[in-house]
Amino acid sequence: MKKIAVVAANGRVANKVITEALNRGFEVTGFGRNDNNTKAQKYIKKDIFDLTADDLKGFDAVVDAFGVWAPEDMPQHSTTLKHLCDILSGTDTRLVVVGGAGSLYVNKEHTIQVQDTPDFPDAFKPVANGMGKALNELRDRDDVKWTYISPAGDFQADGERTGKYILAGEELTLNDRGESIISYADYAIALIDEIEKGNHIQQRISVVRA
Repeated sequence: MKKIAVVAANGRVANKVITEALNRGFEVTGFGRNDNNTKAQKYIKKDIFDLTADDLKGFDAVVDAFGVWAPEDMPQHSTTLKHLCDILSGTDTRLVVVGGAGSLYVNKEHTIQVQDTPDFPDAFKPVANGMGKALNELRDRDDVKWTYISPAGDFQADGERTGKYILAGEELTLNDRGESIISYADYAIALIDEIEKGNHIQQRISVVRA
């Protein structure tokens, strides 16, 4: 039985991940700074910056579902991820990061990202920049077994759970209908699949609805 921890466990993506993991027989511990709003078997109320190596010891994987939206909070994408990397450094515990789509590339040369394109909404640029910066810093960590999973461009909180997805890489990928879309529920399937049988260590991958 896999034993996982979900950090920032009260968020909507985190709750889908927890539900998917429980349905597959995983043992799930949630960590969050607010009162428990999850289905995890165990919940520890603790701020992410207060987590220690002992808190995360013995887990097969730690899922980082942290996210902020206010422009002034954007540096926390980097600082929280660095903290998790530091306390997992040198261990066999995988760190699986719920990422963003803005940093996916739209050309084969990997010089233009989604967030650089003319149609990218200004309102999402601070988040895309903040998460993209954290990803770039994560790429420098060779002491942690990390995997960064970007969703499709249209990431739907209440979208259908189809049970099908396309696993892709660093480039924005469209399905056969020309869509870049995935629900939180299908994203959670892909994330748990990666923990269960994937081996994309120190890689960024992405998922889109099939």
